[in-house]
Amino acid sequence: MRKAIVMGASSGIGHEVARLLITQGWTVGVAARRTDKLTDLQTSAPERVITAQIDVTNSVADTQLLQLIGRMGGLDLYLHAAGIGWQNPNLDANKELKTMETNALGFTRMVDCVYRFFETNGGGHIACITSIAGTKGLGPAPAYSATKAMQNTYLQALEQLANSKHLNIHFTDIRPGFVDTPLLAGTSNFPMLMTTEKAAQSIMRAINTRRHVCVIDTRWRIVTYLWRHIPNWVWRRMKLN
Repeated sequence: MRKAIVMGASSGIGHEVARLLITQGWTVGVAARRTDKLTDLQTSAPERVITAQIDVTNSVADTQLLQLIGRMGGLDLYLHAAGIGWQNPNLDANKELKTMETNALGFTRMVDCVYRFFETNGGGHIACITSIAGTKGLGPAPAYSATKAMQNTYLQALEQLANSKHLNIHFTDIRPGFVDTPLLAGTSNFPMLMTTEKAAQSIMRAINTRRHVCVIDTRWRIVTYLWRHIPNWVWRRMKLN
């Protein structure tokens, strides 16, 4: 039986992807800072769902992750969906630093832990929910767009490292556009907003086909392609709301 862990499964995309994995017959470890948000997943298939309270910003989170893997008896797929972010044009220091702590330090802590586990245990698949926000620096959300760009580059580097060592580790960098999740709560005017259900289905297809990089969905693939080709001198002068 295939075994997966979803880190950040308490809400949004992570919660919905975990639900799909359970429906497809996987044994699933679901982890988050708040385990009360995992109750519906655990009760849907109590014999195949294992919960764990893990905060990726905690210095012992990697140890807790290895303990969860041990409880599951191994791991085939790790999905990292834990992340935070705000529009923060006023550069509130707490928001910027918390975003860096979660999306950069926490991300690195957990992904590296799984990489090392797979390196010594025959391989596996690492999939991460990053964002189209990493395509260009976004003035209204500096820390968020910067950490997402870091995640994109870090996964690319790990994939090159794994290949150079001839390791059986696969990577999928999943870059959704705007999805109707709690991350966008209290904000408005987001174009081409997707439901979590639609995004999760596309993510599962990307995982099952072992895509290296997948922008969700087609509309956002076109948008990000155009973004990449905007000259920097033009981008610097653009006002984003």
